[in-house]
Amino acid sequence: MKGSFDMSEKALFADGEIVVHGARQNNLKGIDIRIPKKRTTVFVGLSGAGKSSLVFDTIAAQSRRELNETFPSFTQQYLPKYGQPAVSSIDHLPVAIVIEQKKIGQNARSTVATYTGIYSLLRLLFSRVGQPFIGYSDTFSFNMPQGMCKTCQGLGYVDEIDEAALVDKNKSLNQGAITFVSFGVNTWRWRRYADSGLFDNDKPLKDYSPKEWQLLMYAPQQQLHDAPPAWHKTALYEGIIPRIRRSILHKAEAKHHRAEIAKVVTHKKCPDCHGTRLNELVRSNHINGKNIADVCGLTLSEVVTFLSHIKDPLAASIIRELTTMLNSLIDIGLGYLSLDRGTNSLSGGEAQRIKIAKYLNSSLSDLVYILDEPSVGLHPHDIRLVKQALTKLKDQGNTILIVEHNPLMMTGADYAVEIGPVAGSDGGRITFTGTFAALTASDTLTGRFLRRGYKLKAPRQAADGFLERTHLRTHNLKDVSVKVPFGVMTVLSGVAGSGKSSLAQALMDSLESPVINLSQRAASVNLRSTPLTYLGIFDKIRQRFAKANHVSNSLFSYNGKGACPTCKGKGVTITNMAFMDPVVQTCEACHGRRYSPEALGYRYQGHTIADVLEMSVDQASENFAADEVIGPRIHDLQRVGLGYLKLNQSLTTLSGGELQRLSLATQLSGRGNMIFLDEPTAGLHMQDIDKLLVLFDDLIAQGNTLILIEHNLTVMTQADWLIDVGPDAGRYGGQILYAGEPAGILKQPDSYTGAALKGALKMD
Repeated sequence: MKGSFDMSEKALFADGEIVVHGARQNNLKGIDIRIPKKRTTVFVGLSGAGKSSLVFDTIAAQSRRELNETFPSFTQQYLPKYGQPAVSSIDHLPVAIVIEQKKIGQNARSTVATYTGIYSLLRLLFSRVGQPFIGYSDTFSFNMPQGMCKTCQGLGYVDEIDEAALVDKNKSLNQGAITFVSFGVNTWRWRRYADSGLFDNDKPLKDYSPKEWQLLMYAPQQQLHDAPPAWHKTALYEGIIPRIRRSILHKAEAKHHRAEIAKVVTHKKCPDCHGTRLNELVRSNHINGKNIADVCGLTLSEVVTFLSHIKDPLAASIIRELTTMLNSLIDIGLGYLSLDRGTNSLSGGEAQRIKIAKYLNSSLSDLVYILDEPSVGLHPHDIRLVKQALTKLKDQGNTILIVEHNPLMMTGADYAVEIGPVAGSDGGRITFTGTFAALTASDTLTGRFLRRGYKLKAPRQAADGFLERTHLRTHNLKDVSVKVPFGVMTVLSGVAGSGKSSLAQALMDSLESPVINLSQRAASVNLRSTPLTYLGIFDKIRQRFAKANHVSNSLFSYNGKGACPTCKGKGVTITNMAFMDPVVQTCEACHGRRYSPEALGYRYQGHTIADVLEMSVDQASENFAADEVIGPRIHDLQRVGLGYLKLNQSLTTLSGGELQRLSLATQLSGRGNMIFLDEPTAGLHMQDIDKLLVLFDDLIAQGNTLILIEHNLTVMTQADWLIDVGPDAGRYGGQILYAGEPAGILKQPDSYTGAALKGALKMD
């Protein structure tokens, strides 16, 4: 660790410091560190080295916890609970604002306008100066009965269900004519039709009379009179389509049946409100010829222009507030968004920028803003705008802490902290503190990579010709034509929102053969999911223990017979303390190992089952190297750069990039596949990106074709083919600016990608 400060570093601490004493959270090794206040500090190092443990799990958690304790005990019981981090103390700790790399809520009723609070002000504006007067602010809300379109209930779309996809008309009810999931023969939903007495259960549906067909498919909810004995007395009869619409489409169950629903349901623009979500009365109210729905359909930049032409004195204060909010979003590169854009369609990078913009107009100061990889999902051009916004926050007297891997984002920092030297249990130490310039000159892992520079490689030639597609119009694509070479690595580049994902989706949709789509939401995640369960090898490990010890497999499950009888396999005991944080204690019986004494009494290759689950992927790979089934699967996790994960780590703790690489680990033995990846470098240190590129070379050598959506300049320089989409985002993008070998884009004057690569190659 660099121990002394030069004069410039001393000046960095002139406005005070945050001092952390003895941080031991997760893998941290009793860290002591000083962080300058009212400056920007970037935390670097390998994934899993301990950056988030220090910044989020220690500093942010302690700040949030102590802030909550300032409220009355009655209020505290309704606030989020933040456990006590493993740290001796933190001095001079400001209130923390955490801006995470997470998508905004997936509520279908949430839009950019509603999420940012802009819609509330627009409603007020139209209620005050719009003509004719139709009511007050709530009247203009599509989430309120008085404002919403009655046909679509304020959603802007209706679900059209294909009846032919729900049933097989050649079959009878007894033969399983209802083909939709959860309506199979002898299920409780099937019985609502078979036991109703309304149909001949052995009669094929094609022979139903029009009345019977209407009754089966479309009948509204109703009581049955003279129903047969098998019919439950309090049950209501309902046709298949209204039943699916009511009990599945708009309920939590829809999450579990997405694939099946997609086969039978089509989202269509509401025929009455034309997607505006609002009823005819609201749409009749205008300002300068536009109603509130028209304004929400504009881009943020266009809304500012619209507001500038409103001269009514009643609107002056509202317009001033609206213009300030809109300009904050525009300044951070989101001017292309429309106010009616659903938040469920925003990327993580767009969501994080909206959150940053929210604080730009705050007059509060001496806060600590903590950001999780703000560069993820952003083109180098967009990163420049985010850095400007963060500089503005810092200049308002705030402290900025950033966990980051992208060199372009690091360059805006006043101070740098590297944590390492490796990932996992052997990390958690500070290997460098100092200015960013000093980091670049240092002999640390990150320092060496920062000095390396960029170099274009000689591209491979297409192995089997090209995939050619014409007249693509998905989302913002402007009737584009494109060709993608088979058997090589193609990178889709362009600013955030330019149309890269739309192009990838259009290509996937146009392929007749199956494709492997490894998006950042590809892995199925729940609290009990771990790398072992995802790869399907936990059962294999339990079988090895059972066979070696001549006992039952279930003895090695902490959800079954092997569970510790005291904590029931949780590893902890939890005592509810009303308005205070619950007291979570390591189970005294199993010492957090989850298993019963009997289960822990058995060993395989010298380890208990708990020992194995606590291993990192790297440790387990060495331990199971000779196992022909388990060894290769664990080695695949190493190949995708996840060697630092623990075998029993919950997948809910993984980033989108880590989940995508976990999915990729299941595809490494495939040949001749078309594989799509969405920003696979997200969350990766430069060293891990090198490993990932080696892996991509292996996949191509196996005869696969790779198509990557990517912003990382290193990956672009190593691509065989580059397709640049732009020139800007939203309606200002959607064009193919360049397609060809990467070197050719350097000659494209209108490409932000070309400009960024030119700048990077000069560093070599």
